[in-house]
Amino acid sequence: MTHDHDLVLRPTPAQTEAALNPPPGRNGGDLVVETLTGLGATTVFGLPGQHALGMFDALRRSDLRYVGLRVENNAGFAADAYGRVTGEAAPLLLSTGPGALTSLAALQEAAAASAPVLAISSQVPTAGLGGGRHGYLHELPDQAASFRGVVKSVHTVRTQSQIPSAIAAAWKSALTAPHGPVWVEIPQDVLLAGTSLPVVTAMDATPDELAPRPELTAVAAESLSRAERPAVIAGGGVVRADASGKLLALAERLNAPVVTTFGGKGAFPWEHPLSLQSWLEDRHTTDFLEDADVLLVVGSGLGELSSNYHTFKPRGRVIQIEADLGKLESNHPALGIHADARLALQALLETVAERTDTGAPDRVREVLGKVRERIAAQELTLEQDVLAAVRRALPADSPSFWDMTILAYWAWSAFDAQGPNTMHSAQGAGGLGYGFPAALGAAAADPTRPVLAVSGDGGALYSIAELATARQYDLNVTWLIVDDGGYGILREYMTDAFGQATATELTRPDYVALAESFGVPAVRTTPETLETDLAKALSAPGPSVVVLPAVLHMFAPTHLG
Repeated sequence: MTHDHDLVLRPTPAQTEAALNPPPGRNGGDLVVETLTGLGATTVFGLPGQHALGMFDALRRSDLRYVGLRVENNAGFAADAYGRVTGEAAPLLLSTGPGALTSLAALQEAAAASAPVLAISSQVPTAGLGGGRHGYLHELPDQAASFRGVVKSVHTVRTQSQIPSAIAAAWKSALTAPHGPVWVEIPQDVLLAGTSLPVVTAMDATPDELAPRPELTAVAAESLSRAERPAVIAGGGVVRADASGKLLALAERLNAPVVTTFGGKGAFPWEHPLSLQSWLEDRHTTDFLEDADVLLVVGSGLGELSSNYHTFKPRGRVIQIEADLGKLESNHPALGIHADARLALQALLETVAERTDTGAPDRVREVLGKVRERIAAQELTLEQDVLAAVRRALPADSPSFWDMTILAYWAWSAFDAQGPNTMHSAQGAGGLGYGFPAALGAAAADPTRPVLAVSGDGGALYSIAELATARQYDLNVTWLIVDDGGYGILREYMTDAFGQATATELTRPDYVALAESFGVPAVRTTPETLETDLAKALSAPGPSVVVLPAVLHMFAPTHLG
């Protein structure tokens, strides 16, 4: 008897001939780029370094497009955004030691946001691995250990024949739900040595499907069908799984109000009658969700921000669908369903009964009305006007990338993303400097749409070198820098807590002149002219900078009532 898995594809005569006579002049680096090409990669990000030169030399013999940034952490942010926008694993090529370590903060954000990044780093020569010969430049006692607590999986290569399988395994890991960053390291001598191995062709690294257990979705469907006041919290897992359409269908069948987390922006239509939008840092929203007799949480671990700083105390039954096993029931007892959001929502769609609840839209309008009244009472017109100007200037299908800055904190709650997978921020890990390099990665993924980056002046200084990258590759990114003279949100936090702020005030460059010195057009704007200036910059091809001098303030802490 023959089984399907016993069948082996036999090479054609032409394939055999090519395998027996590989082209001359190849090295271990060629095996890296050939494997990436075979897996379907088209673009790689990174920064060269001494130990990684074999890998970078091989790029010129490949069809891969290389986008080189000026700082490894920024290259990681660019790869993160490319992975989010395309759903593909974004290769990130790095060198040993300092180069590798400089990417750690970006990889932490990719892990927190479930962005598929395939980091491939060089290593010291094989003789120095595992406590062997020491004293190599860039050497770490155990480089892999520095990444093991951050990435999904670590793969150390010791021979050239291991390269294709190690990279394929890492690719599969990065794209198996939950998506995330992975780490491959290859010694310098393995990359540099000539190779007579055949050219790597198509690789099979199909990610595993994380399907829900049917007995769990049956119980969940029964609870939701019988609920009197169901509600849904939709997180970033819905966006990563491309499950927004299924979420909409389920919410309408159940007549269940939906709130999206900050990582799930755009997962549900903003103006839909069942949309509670994204006002998670609001006591009125929290009260409404606590009152649900059945609460469906999809693709969210209900972490600090999504739980209104852990003040959220659900009184009804919680059903949690989560691909990251460690997040399942980690913050609230629930019927935990370990599954990809798309597959689990499909299973629920096939089994839930339709609910008739004509009052649900009225309850949603009541909550949103209370939210608007509370914000209106705080005299924060400038902040709302600036955010509204950004929304009007930005084309509906253009992605935006937001740094950790006050305007971004407003956007988490108040910005209509106008579609799934269009608004992204660094709220997963919360590091500074994300917005601009991430926008560059998105522009590399799709040059047909302008991309917006938003930073404060403090975060902008993390990324200023990438103006050179934007100009070199002529990427369609407009960078809005809100200049308030320092770390504005930290200034507010410290003033509120201690009466005055320390270490928050910054000497800044003239951002307009600085951008122009890179050959990037720039303009200084005002809140009144922001919409016009921003729209003009976004409509012009290539990179641009818009600087808005303004001191913005946050709305009052909403978990306090």
